[in-house]
Amino acid sequence: MLPVATETARIVVCEDDQPTLELLCDHLTSDRFGVLAAPTAADAMRLCTYNDPDLLLLDLGLPDASGLDLLREIRNPDRTANRIDPGIGVIIVSGRSTERDRVRGLGEGADDYVQKPFSYGELLARINSVLRRQSRSHSKFRVGDIEINDVEHTVQVAGRYLRLSMKEYALLKVLAAEPTRVFSKEELLQEVWGYRSMGHTRTLEAHCSRLRRKLDPEHGRYVVNCWGVGYRLVGP
Repeated sequence: MLPVATETARIVVCEDDQPTLELLCDHLTSDRFGVLAAPTAADAMRLCTYNDPDLLLLDLGLPDASGLDLLREIRNPDRTANRIDPGIGVIIVSGRSTERDRVRGLGEGADDYVQKPFSYGELLARINSVLRRQSRSHSKFRVGDIEINDVEHTVQVAGRYLRLSMKEYALLKVLAAEPTRVFSKEELLQEVWGYRSMGHTRTLEAHCSRLRRKLDPEHGRYVVNCWGVGYRLVGP
């Protein structure tokens, strides 16, 4: 039996022209990318929210919304506003060819801008380039005033650096991955400490209490205790 080829990265292709969409999906699939087709901005938003893609190929002329509006929404650094990773790679693929269009797209946060008609070979090279850059920089994300830099292993709240223990930092990363979701005590104990029983709940409660005080000493806005269930980072 031949081995199953694993995907190298997951790409959402947001393109309303059906022939172009099919062409891109076919070529990218042949090059071992996991491909998700999105003929509308709403489709792209949904796929980026729930499928954790590495890259978005974005047309600007979409039937239901402006591609630039979608890009602004994605680049919103506040993960309480949406669940899309604001650091996702984005390449605009558009027939709009003026310098103003390119400058505007890049200024709104696109990683690259490819003009139609395009050579697939060149587009593939640009995709790989963005994915390489992304793999080096995909380490910083924000939830409200909290900024976590996983390369430097630092946490800031409104520009103020915190000193966290290793377990406090690990606990914050788990909670920040889905900031409005309630994580059960069992999940947190397993993820952070590797415990498989509930015999260490005081450890979790103590760390959550310390983390809450460090993140917001005055108001305790972060690390919400959902009684009888577990914890989440922020309110819904």
